[in-house]
Formats: sequence, structure tokens, C-alpha cells
Amino acid sequence: MDEGIRVVEAAQRGDRSAFGDLYARYRRTVRGIIMSRVPLIEVDDLVQEVFLSAMQRLTSLRDPAAFPAWLATIARNHATDRLRRLMPTAELNEDLALADADRTEALFILSAIRNLPPAYGETLTLRLIEGMTGPEIAARTGLTEGSVRVNLHRGMKLLRDRLERKPA
Repeated sequence: MDEGIRVVEAAQRGDRSAFGDLYARYRRTVRGIIMSRVPLIEVDDLVQEVFLSAMQRLTSLRDPAAFPAWLATIARNHATDRLRRLMPTAELNEDLALADADRTEALFILSAIRNLPPAYGETLTLRLIEGMTGPEIAARTGLTEGSVRVNLHRGMKLLRDRLERKPA
């Protein structure tokens, strides 16, 4: 039996240490998924909310092997819900506080990634920001390695096209 499945099963039985292992293993994935959708100021709190929700609902997961895709879905849903609640407000705090050109450029690129189709933006965030490999992204999101490669290739092409049109 796969080690990951054993850890999920232990966590389902209430083993807090096993859930801590799952948190350590999947924190970057959840963070990348969320970062590709919501303002940076919301990311850390939302990561915690996702894991709290997962811990509370873990016993409802029937197939421990489906944990990565299940957790990624929870992260996407929480990010979508948060984004809906934030819609009426403007994200001014990041832009107004910027003095550093590198930070400005990084936020511009992150904004460009967020404006890509969600599958591309999420995959690129996990690769470029969280530093995951294609196989890691596939294993932790429930996508196939082929889908990850396609998303990365098409996403990078779209991102390059949008960044080349960047205003001066």
C-alpha cells in the first residue's frame, strides 16, 4: 500500500500527527492554488481554512487515494467563495504600498497569471511560484502528467504573449 494512502487513513482515524504530515506535504499545493485566484493578503488565512475544512470532513472521503484531488477541490472552492465575498472591494493595499521595482514586477506577473484561464494560472503558480515539478503538480492536484504538461506549455505561451504587451 502506498505511504500516502496510509497517512490519509491514519488521519481519518484521528491521528493528528498524520494530518500534520498531510499538511506538510500539501501546504504548497493548496497555497499555489489559492494564490492563483485571490489577493496575496488573503492567501495564508485561506490555506488554514482549507486544511481546517479538510480535517473536519476527512472521514467523508471514501477513497484515501483521492485525497490530493479532493484537497485541491476544497482549495479551489474556498478560493472561489472568498473571491466572491471580496468582489465589491478593490485590491489597493498591495499597489499603494509598492516602492520596490522587483516587487512591482512580481505583482504584475502574478496579476497576469491570475488573468489566465484557471487551469493554466493554477498550474503556472504551482510551477513558477511554489517551485513544483510537473509530476509533483500532477500527484498533488489529481491531474494527469500529460494535462500538467499541456497546461504549463499553453499557459506559458499565453503568459509570454500577455507580458510582451505589457504597458511601458
